[in-house]
Amino acid sequence: MRDIERRTFLGAAMSAFPLALMGQSIKATTQARAARVSSGEDRFGEHHTLGVSSTDFKVSTQDSGGGLFIMEHTNRKKGGPTRHLHHNQDEWWYVIKGEYIVEVGSERFRLQPGDSILGPREVPHVWAFVGDTPGKLLIAFAPANRMEEYFRLIFQLSGGAYANPNNAQEAQLARDYGMELLGPPLALE
Repeated sequence: MRDIERRTFLGAAMSAFPLALMGQSIKATTQARAARVSSGEDRFGEHHTLGVSSTDFKVSTQDSGGGLFIMEHTNRKKGGPTRHLHHNQDEWWYVIKGEYIVEVGSERFRLQPGDSILGPREVPHVWAFVGDTPGKLLIAFAPANRMEEYFRLIFQLSGGAYANPNNAQEAQLARDYGMELLGPPLALE
């Protein structure tokens, strides 16, 4: 019964998410057909790896006419990205399995399956997987802007964009895509 409630909530949340965040006018021409992605699959049949995690794209920028980009992120070990902020999009996390800590601004939250949190644009945030078994979460960006393009690029680069936040080249890459790398990843307990 809990899985049905979670799926019902997730469906409602994901359909409301772009509407709630897209109060501004976006010149979007979404595709005229559904874009179904099966469990464990990527929208384009690709699987992306970054360090000890993997990511599957679920809703592409093109699917939403630029309004939304959603990816499913699987963590196999503890950790997460460096503290950063997005200048042009809000970021939303929904935990499918495992346990995560998310800091948005100066607030810290412990998230478990079924929990979600919004990180507004221009507010520093950082997250980390802290569970003992693999974790999985949905990460959504609205509007999508160039986030899908950014992730495609970092998956291609050796070491990934979050490998060393003090590296000037990686910091410039983030700035080129409307972000700022602000500090180290979360210290794990």
